[in-house]
Amino acid sequence: MKGFKFTRGMGKLRNGQTAAAESSVEDQQDRMTAKVDGIAGTLGLRRNWLLATAGIVLVTTFLVGAGKQYVGANTEPYYRVMVQGQEIGTLSDKAALDQLFAKKQQEYQAKYPGTDMILQTEGITTEVDKAYKPEINNEATLAKLDGMLKAYAVGVQLIVDGKAVGVVKDQETATAVLNKVKQHYIPGQTAEVAGAKLMKTASSTKNITTASPISKKVEGANIREDVSLLPIKADPNKILDLDEAVKLLTEGVESPLLYTVQEGDTISGIAKRFETTQKEIFNNNPTVKELTLQIGDQLQLSVPQPAITVVTVEQISEKVIIEPEVIVRKSDQLAAGKSKVVRPGQTGEKEMQYRLTKENGLVVQEEWLGQTVLKASLPEVVYRGTKIVGEGSGMFNWPVSGARISSSFGARWGRTHKGVDLVSGNRTIMAADAGTVTFAGVQSGYGNVVIINHRNGYETYYGHLSKISVSQGQKLEQGAKIGVMGNTGRSTGTHLHFEIRKNGSAANPMKYLR
Repeated sequence: MKGFKFTRGMGKLRNGQTAAAESSVEDQQDRMTAKVDGIAGTLGLRRNWLLATAGIVLVTTFLVGAGKQYVGANTEPYYRVMVQGQEIGTLSDKAALDQLFAKKQQEYQAKYPGTDMILQTEGITTEVDKAYKPEINNEATLAKLDGMLKAYAVGVQLIVDGKAVGVVKDQETATAVLNKVKQHYIPGQTAEVAGAKLMKTASSTKNITTASPISKKVEGANIREDVSLLPIKADPNKILDLDEAVKLLTEGVESPLLYTVQEGDTISGIAKRFETTQKEIFNNNPTVKELTLQIGDQLQLSVPQPAITVVTVEQISEKVIIEPEVIVRKSDQLAAGKSKVVRPGQTGEKEMQYRLTKENGLVVQEEWLGQTVLKASLPEVVYRGTKIVGEGSGMFNWPVSGARISSSFGARWGRTHKGVDLVSGNRTIMAADAGTVTFAGVQSGYGNVVIINHRNGYETYYGHLSKISVSQGQKLEQGAKIGVMGNTGRSTGTHLHFEIRKNGSAANPMKYLR
C-alpha cells in the first residue's frame, strides 16, 4: 500500500503533513499485517494440536479394543455351588455335581439294601457366573459337599391307637405284617387233643387208647385296636423287616397286669397261661395262697403285653365218648342195695360243638352250640332190688330244664373245671337221679350247695344255689326239686355248677346227661 495517497476532499497538503500521514498509514498497514500473521500462526498451532489429539485417541481406541479382545478371550464361565443360599465352592462343570449325587445315592443304597434310600439334595443349587481367569477348585468343593450329603429311608410307620410302635419299609410290608400277626393267633384247621382217652368199641369190650380229635374252623380274626399307616422319612437303622415287626407286635414288652381270678383258676394254671412261674406270682402277691384263692381275687402279674389284640372266633367240634345208658329194672327178689347186670352196655360217641372267642389266643368266652350223636351207645340192663328208697338208677337227667352250657368240663383252654356250668330261664334245680341228701349248706367256693349220694358209686353236686329246698338225710326221687339257681360262693353270675363224681372222682357230666 506504499505510494498511495489520499487527496479527495482534502486540498493541498503541506509536505510535512503529507509525510506524517503517509507514515501513519504505513503503521496501520504493518499492524494489520502483523495481526494477520499472528492469526495465521495461531491457527497453525491449533491444527497441529488437533492432529496430535486425534492420533492419541486413535491409539487409545486401538489399545482398548485390543485389551477387550484379550480379556474376552480369557473370560470363562463357572458354577457357584450354594447350600441353603450360602456359597460353599465353585465348579467348572455342573455335571460333576450330578455325578456326586449319583455316587452318594449308590453308596447309601448299598449300605442299606433292604430299604428305599433318598438322598437329601434339597437346598443345594448352582448359579452360573463368568470371570477373567476364575480360580476354581473342583476337588475341594466336591469333597466338602460329599461330607455334607445325607440320606433318609422311605418308611411306613405302624400306629396303634395313636401310638407309634414301629417302622417298616413300605405299605406292602406293613399289610403283610398285620396279616401275619392275625395268622399267628389262628390255629390249624384240625388238631388233636393232648393226652388220650379210653374208648370201648362195639365189637370188643377191650379198652383201647385213642386221641379224641378236635376240628377247628376259624370264623373270623380281627384286630381290636385302631391301626393306621403313615408314610414317613425314617432312620434306616430303625426299619424293621417282616419277622422283626411281627415279633414286636406279638411278643410285646414286659408290663404290669392286674388279673382277676375266674372260676376254675389255679396258680399253676395262671402261670402256664401267662408263661410265667408260680414263684414269680407268689413273689408279686405275698398274701395269696393256693388253697384260699377266691373268684374275684386280683393278682399282680408282670407279663409281656402285645401292642395289638387279635380277636379270633373259632368253632370247635370235639368227639366225646358216650357212656352207656343203664336200664334198671327193679326187682323185689333182690335185697336192698343188690343189683345184677343182665346185659352189659357199650359206649357210643357224639360230637360236641362250641364257639370260642379268644384274645391273642386266650379264651375269653365259651359258648356251647349243641351236639350230634355219631354212634349210639348200647344200654346196660340191670336188675336192682327196691327195698330201699333213695338209691339211684345210674341214669341222669338234666338238673335244669332248657339248660345252656356256659362253661364245660375239664382242664381245657387254660382252666380246670370239675363240672359244667348251666344257665336257663327256668331257675328251678332238680335231682338228676334218685338218692339221699348227704349235705345241704355252704361250702367254700360252692356257696349254697346240695350233695346227693345215689348209693351206686355216684354223687352229684349242685352249687351256687340262691335257695336250698332239701335237708341233710332226705331221700329224693329223680326230678325232685332241691333248690333255686343263684350266684353264691365263687360265682361270676347266676348259674348252676353241676358235678357228677364216680367213686369220688369227677367225671364229665356230658357223658351221662340225657
